[in-house]
Amino acid sequence: MQFNDYLRLLVDKGGSDLHLKAGGPAFVRIDGELSEVHDLPALRHEDTERFATEVLPEALRARFDDGEEADLAYSIPGVGRFRVAVFRQRGSVGMVLRRVLPGVQRFADLNLPPAVRKLAEEHRGLVLVTGPTGSGKTTTTAAMISHINTTRRCHIVTMEDPIEILHRDELAIVDQREIGVDTAGFAAALRSVARQDPDVIFIGEMRDTETVSAALQAAETGHLVISTLHTTNATETVNRIVDLFPPFQQHQARLSLANSLKGIVCQRLVPRAGGGRIAAIECLVMTTRIQEFILDPSKTGLIAEAVAEGAYYGMQTFDQHLLALYAEGRVTLRDTLAAATNPHDLRIAVRAAGLNA
Repeated sequence: MQFNDYLRLLVDKGGSDLHLKAGGPAFVRIDGELSEVHDLPALRHEDTERFATEVLPEALRARFDDGEEADLAYSIPGVGRFRVAVFRQRGSVGMVLRRVLPGVQRFADLNLPPAVRKLAEEHRGLVLVTGPTGSGKTTTTAAMISHINTTRRCHIVTMEDPIEILHRDELAIVDQREIGVDTAGFAAALRSVARQDPDVIFIGEMRDTETVSAALQAAETGHLVISTLHTTNATETVNRIVDLFPPFQQHQARLSLANSLKGIVCQRLVPRAGGGRIAAIECLVMTTRIQEFILDPSKTGLIAEAVAEGAYYGMQTFDQHLLALYAEGRVTLRDTLAAATNPHDLRIAVRAAGLNA
């Protein structure tokens, strides 16, 4: 079998991820569940080595041979575009490939609350999209960038590792920079971006203190900064950003975050009743009350309460959105409770709403 044949198989099966490992069969993730591929032979050591040679460009191949992992984007005309992670395990090459869905989906198609659109229409400040790996952060941020691109004359600069979804110039000019190809790293790209006259800056992921600090500075100086974090809810997101800084800098970090943050969109994918998956969204929109809770470490734990009570501003918690999805018949009760932050409280809310619990 050729490398591209496995990717065609992934697309044909409607999977999101493909796992290739020497000494065993390929696995495909469909609707969040891994399934063994029975109609292809088990992979040998030389198969995965050959696949890595085929997919890695020369510069990445040299670094991979020196012991580094490699992340890149890979396209097959007529088949699709994929994010590829290449690594070694027990001396053999392993690969995980994620399918990037063609085109950019609209807000309505993604079941995103109206507040997400409003956050994309901000002209300055920091907007964060968070969630575990595979929760749809890339799709949501792409929808936000596409909305800006089609509604506003501005300059959008993205920094991605790797570039997954391609954006053509519409009303905006979009420059997409790939880490390791167009720039050395997120921090290096952020140091130079101010000289590129950006209006909107997208950072694929805020991974370290230097990147977070530069992102906050850019947001405070009149740019709209959109980025992602691997956090599970709004409160954890605030704590994670602050904890990246040493103790003597955390007060300043709280000041910067309170002054620049516009909103946090947290995502979880839940099995959809009848098949597929649907996004459950927690949405925080900055208010003076939440600003106070960010500034005061003893009150940061109250952010969840403020989000739950902030429907007027377009806010909602995961459990509030899950209750609405269940009431609409989009998810089952079992999956609703499995994804809930507080399953016991959500079960009570289901009963209080007169729904079958």
